[in-house]
Amino acid sequence: MPQPEFAPAPFGPATAGGGAALRNQATAETLGIVGAPFALAAKLVEAAGFDAVYLSGAAFSAGTLGVPDIGLFTREQLVEQTRILARATTIPIVVDADTGFGGPADVAETVRLLEEAGAAAVQLEDQPGGVAGGKRCGHLGGKELVDQAVMRERIAAAVAGRRDPATVIIARSDARGVTGLADLLVRLHTYQEAGADWLFPEALPARDEFMQLGREFSGGPLLLANMTEFGKSPLVSIPDLARYGFGGVLYPVTLLRLAMKAMEAGLAMIADEGTQESLLDLMQSREELYEMLGYDPTDPDRHLAGPAAARGDD
Repeated sequence: MPQPEFAPAPFGPATAGGGAALRNQATAETLGIVGAPFALAAKLVEAAGFDAVYLSGAAFSAGTLGVPDIGLFTREQLVEQTRILARATTIPIVVDADTGFGGPADVAETVRLLEEAGAAAVQLEDQPGGVAGGKRCGHLGGKELVDQAVMRERIAAAVAGRRDPATVIIARSDARGVTGLADLLVRLHTYQEAGADWLFPEALPARDEFMQLGREFSGGPLLLANMTEFGKSPLVSIPDLARYGFGGVLYPVTLLRLAMKAMEAGLAMIADEGTQESLLDLMQSREELYEMLGYDPTDPDRHLAGPAAARGDD
């Protein structure tokens, strides 16, 4: 079936990458960056006033594909999901690109493709890549690390590959849970020298280590904290992390966990009562959904070019 001249997303125009906007916002406040498991959730993140949407590898693997976060999705799938989220919201998209999908040339191409899809920032990690199942969630044991030289090459390739110099390159290190805090510090300094704009020390196990990292990089690159639930790190508030010297806070799987638990409870109630009537007060109404979508049933044509075009974006 041929596509109409103005087709709905994911064929319509994407929003701008937003790297410059993300950097500017980071100079004013500690960023709250919330993972969106699907496009409607990205709209909710924006409506709630958060600074950016996070395309988490864990949330994408589980929520969209129904698989564990062990490197099973393809670059093409990640690029397409980036494109979908970028059409759904006007705030920047931070994308977890795992290990970059190959060697330096592949990493550079990954950054270019994600930029074109609408990414404002691209995150790379220092675990091994290239074999599905060869990486693990940052808050699990049994992880492995690549040599520092390999990660330096990844970062340099990412910096060289971006077309927009404002696109943020984030270097994540999993060293704390593998080789210890001293190696983590050495690696983060090395990754900064290689050209990483922001640094992401994963799975710090205690508040005093967040404070130590903040002191170590005081006046240096922005630090990201991962406040994922049920992981290795304590759940620290944004104000406290700001005092410790962190410039951004990630909530990668929070919305997916909330949604799944609510759906589980709803299904149990329907199975028990044979109707969803007692759940109505807990649901988003039709009117609330339409308002979030900017949809007027009397004027559907305005959406034919996709959400970005409906807003009048160029």
